[in-house]
Amino acid sequence: MRAMVLERPGTALVPRDLPDPKPGPGQVTLRVTACGVCRTDLHVVDGDLTEPKLPLVPGHEIVGRVEAVGAGVTAFAPGDRVGVPWLGHTCGRCLYCQSGRENLCDAPGFTGYTIDGGYAEMATADAAYCFPLPEVYDDVEAAPLLCAGLIGFRSYRMVPDARRLGLYGFGAAAHIICQVAVFEGREVYAFTRPGDALAQGFARSLGAH
Repeated sequence: MRAMVLERPGTALVPRDLPDPKPGPGQVTLRVTACGVCRTDLHVVDGDLTEPKLPLVPGHEIVGRVEAVGAGVTAFAPGDRVGVPWLGHTCGRCLYCQSGRENLCDAPGFTGYTIDGGYAEMATADAAYCFPLPEVYDDVEAAPLLCAGLIGFRSYRMVPDARRLGLYGFGAAAHIICQVAVFEGREVYAFTRPGDALAQGFARSLGAH
């Protein structure tokens, strides 16, 4: 497969020919159809996150079709359309995993950081951290939902009855959840840096007060 590879932090990605990945137990291998670019990807490439797997295929907003499944995988079959997020693996044993807060796991794996990601023709992922994707979204529309969408919704679901919602900052996660909240009839207030007319105008255009 062809892939874009980070060989050393602070350098440009380089195109490489790599062996097609094979799924291990509990994994699926995907043919990648889209992969978003997240600010975290830039932090990885720039060296702001200091412990990447090297060499590394970045990218953690992956949309693809299952090519093959590993032993023990029953949730997906070849041809299924799935998404792969930043959180790519957890230990399943620590206090956080045991209490439903696996995003705080003591021994996690991260797609496009400690696990090869989606800037490639194919990728392998833990099936437990893949999501089935509805066909109503095309590949490019679905990709940002695998990071910014998840971040926003993780917080949003904690305030199911709030009629007024304040969003601190108005980046990728906020602008997605703003649209959801407005659609559901809530009042949304966006907090931005003083003078950031671009973000303020964007928030208002999506229905923020």
